[in-house]
This record gives sequence, structure tokens and C-alpha cells, in this order.
Amino acid sequence: MKTIVIYFSAEAGKTRKIAEELSKALSAELFEIRPEQPYSEADLKWINPFARCNKEKRGKADVPITGRIENWDEYDTVYLGFPIWYYAAPNVVNTFCKGYDWIGKTIHIFATSGSSGIGKTAVRLEPYVKGANIADAKRVTSASEIISEAKVESL
Repeated sequence: MKTIVIYFSAEAGKTRKIAEELSKALSAELFEIRPEQPYSEADLKWINPFARCNKEKRGKADVPITGRIENWDEYDTVYLGFPIWYYAAPNVVNTFCKGYDWIGKTIHIFATSGSSGIGKTAVRLEPYVKGANIADAKRVTSASEIISEAKVESL
């Protein structure tokens, strides 16, 4: 059983830190989802209706990404992390997920947010990870909230 931690972090913040700590604790590979055009501070100003993050969510458009996991078939357990945008994964995460075959994979979603709960984030991600088993989805503030459960599961 091989595990990978995949994450998107709009800034070098909380989601990245949690993903890095989780990857280290689980001795798992780490992969960052990166948009071709990085997000600027203005792009992330969600209170501005014309900000890029808002336009992408409203438009439901794919967000071109850079990089690829070449040995994808080797992994059967995926920890997928991202900040919650409008009670769902950011479009860049959806675009990433559409590029892979998820059949037989088990996914553990961990999301960060300053105020939003996890809500229906997992349900909204399902169309992009067809064939996968979403084992759980939780809003977290630290890697320790995931690590203890992950280690028990691997026994």
C-alpha cells in the first residue's frame, strides 16, 4: 500500500504546512497542485466580486495546472488537502482531479478554512474522483488531527 499527500495552497500557509507535516509523519510522497498562473494577493481577495478566485468559482472553469504525478498507479491511498472556497474545493483542485484515474483509490480529504465548515465538500468533489472511495473529509487546523487516525488505519 503506497500513500501520497496531495495539496493545493493558494499561499505558503496553513494547508501547505499541514500537508508537509502529514507527508513526513506518514513517510508518504508529497505533491503540490500548482496553477500555471500563480495566485496573487489580489486574486485571493474573496470580498472583491471581481477577484480571480470568485470568477473561477462562478464560472466553474478549469484552471490550467503545471506538473504531473508520473507514477500515479502506484498509489492506493491519497490524502488530498486544500483551502475551502465557497464550501468546496477550489477549481484548480477539480482540474487536477479530472486528469487522473481514481478507480480503486481511497481518499482522505483535509481542508483548511478561516471560518467555513467542511459542509458538502466531499460530495461536491465526487464527480471529479469517479471510482474512488472518499473515506472521510474534515476541516482541520493542524496535521495532528489527521496523523493519529492515519497511523491507526495503517496498522
